[in-house]
Amino acid sequence: MDTKLLVKIVIIAALVIVSCFYAFPLQEKINLGLDLQGGMHLVLQVDTSGLPQEAKQDAPERVLEIIRNRIDEFGVKEPSIQLQGQDQIVVQLPGVTNRERTLELLKRTAVLEFKLVSADVDKISQAVAGNVPEGYELKESDKEPLLIEKAILLRGDTLVNADVKFDQSGFGQPIVSLKFNSEGARKFAQITSENVGRRLAIVLDGKVYSAPRINEAIPSGEAVITGRFSVEEAKDLALVLRVGSLPAPVVVAEERTVGPLLGKDSIDSGVRASIVGIALVFGFMILYYLFSGLITCVALLLNLLMILGYLGMFHVTLTLPGIAGIILTLGMAVDANVLINERIREELNIGRPLQTAVNFGYQKAFSAIFDSNLTTLIAAFFLFQFGTGPIRGFAVTLSVGLMASMFTSIVVTKVIFETIAHFNRNFKKLPMLQIFRPTNIDFVGLRNIFIVLSSLMVVFSIYLFIVKGNDAFGIDFAGGQIQEYSFDRPVAIEDLRNKFKEAGLSDASIQQFKDNAKQVIVKTSQDTSALVQGQFKKDFPDNNFQVLRIENVGPVVGRQLKNKAIWAILWSLLGILVYVAFRFKHFDFAVGGIIALIHDVIIATGILLLFNRQIDLLIITALLTLAGYSINDTIVIYDRIREITQKMHKAKLKDIINVAVNQTLSRTVLTSFATLLVVVSLFLFGGEVLNSFALVLLVGFIIGSYSTIFIATPLVFAFRRNK
Repeated sequence: MDTKLLVKIVIIAALVIVSCFYAFPLQEKINLGLDLQGGMHLVLQVDTSGLPQEAKQDAPERVLEIIRNRIDEFGVKEPSIQLQGQDQIVVQLPGVTNRERTLELLKRTAVLEFKLVSADVDKISQAVAGNVPEGYELKESDKEPLLIEKAILLRGDTLVNADVKFDQSGFGQPIVSLKFNSEGARKFAQITSENVGRRLAIVLDGKVYSAPRINEAIPSGEAVITGRFSVEEAKDLALVLRVGSLPAPVVVAEERTVGPLLGKDSIDSGVRASIVGIALVFGFMILYYLFSGLITCVALLLNLLMILGYLGMFHVTLTLPGIAGIILTLGMAVDANVLINERIREELNIGRPLQTAVNFGYQKAFSAIFDSNLTTLIAAFFLFQFGTGPIRGFAVTLSVGLMASMFTSIVVTKVIFETIAHFNRNFKKLPMLQIFRPTNIDFVGLRNIFIVLSSLMVVFSIYLFIVKGNDAFGIDFAGGQIQEYSFDRPVAIEDLRNKFKEAGLSDASIQQFKDNAKQVIVKTSQDTSALVQGQFKKDFPDNNFQVLRIENVGPVVGRQLKNKAIWAILWSLLGILVYVAFRFKHFDFAVGGIIALIHDVIIATGILLLFNRQIDLLIITALLTLAGYSINDTIVIYDRIREITQKMHKAKLKDIINVAVNQTLSRTVLTSFATLLVVVSLFLFGGEVLNSFALVLLVGFIIGSYSTIFIATPLVFAFRRNK
């Protein structure tokens, strides 16, 4: 056996072994994202506006440390807490679904203060009447008005411990026991000895929890907070006091909570869509390309194995969009194999021996495969740069998958051919089915008809976007809240609307799935989850519900996400423009491809809006994926134009373009069909979360194939002719 071939076989075998080692068992080696296992994703905004200038610099870092300590004591497994920008903290809590308790735990500033309560009846009367004396503030504890001195006698920064105990008075109510350090104990002893007979208010975050009377001096440096707590509330209060107060308040700028039920459904949907998509692609490749298709399937399986191995090796978190990226990668990986197989077919048709045809097929397909995959990687790069959370996961799996597909399609399949040829000297034929016969259509001559048709579709899409206005955008960009619930039994949507109006939630938008009346989506401009869940419990006491997800995006984060999405699109277009112009030596090719790409994105967005779907981060992901795929398709024809120009340098440009489009027509249709098999499986079986994502790709890939043939290349002809 040839030494080079043996080395290649050894390298491939080593990659298979390494990938298997890091990929399996899947449940141990690959981390699941919050959308698959349930949990909370939070972006906390640190408000430093109330701090002195010299304390603002490190406030976010101190807040980060305190929040990390709170979460550690809370017992969350493998949390992720990190700074984002100058004053934002991103918190990811896998498996945590007790939303209200978690938010309270993280947002609570936990500023503990001890203040004296005035016993002056006249001053109390004045304060109740609205005339609060200077140096005092009116508070309420157990519906009792308390006039409290503003002077702070002792702060919580001298605490060394806070623990839950139970009242020994006979009721056994949980209380929070406080223990001070030596300085705090000394101050507390002094306060209690100098104010025997007076009441001492224990104030936490501006709220009076208790105001016991000082009966005697307390030298031990211990105190208690009572407040009719549940055991859970007492534990949380003790936790935040023990860890320490935040140096600045925090606001939840973005929240995405996924319940365990939706997470399980997402995994089931993703696996189901994966199995169906892969089975359809494998079936098509084997049916159409026969033995060569079987070799392609082996390469695709290795492609999938390498992606899983990468995820396990670098502990990359797998999200639902990540699963979509893997499925989509396998669909797009078919493109390279179709290119190679069609090139081999062309060489066989002109009478070359099989081994020579295989070698020429790989050589001639390489430039198109390289260029098309690299342009898609450019889109994925900017998706990663400007995306957040799961969208970055999608970009990672898409990028890794594309690189793996180049290796498996160009190297692995060729090694398989060479190995078979080495061991089987009778390997002389490679039969394939052929549905498409050579065509001779004047695509350039038809350009005006399709340019008018495309212009009408673009104008209609822009019209829909203008008419929809702010309604075109989901909460990722517009801000607001989405709540999704699942009931044990179906609920009537009209009953919900009427009940919500009675409760003052008339601005809430309520949706139901046609095929599942048990699930309800509520959209509001503000956080109304507590009101909504309270209304459900009141109006449907015998119909239990589960929280599937709650997503809340503030206006500031919404604007940030919108700006990031715009920059992602603009940088992607610029990157693709520069690369195509560099590779094909003319801006005519680049501009034609970019115009076709923008055409595809606009029309896909318009059809999305036509189906009353909204633009969110996942849709931006789909549009950027579409951009990569669209230019991928276009580059294959550009590559053929470049090749034919070198052979027919005296031919007219119109004839060269028509020949190129006709020669690659079967490949364009076959690749689009194979990729659409995957996208259709995502659309039908990928679940509700990925449905709009799959719809954009479904429409976009069809439009992309159309624009490659009827828009991009005719535009190149128009530009070149004018010059």
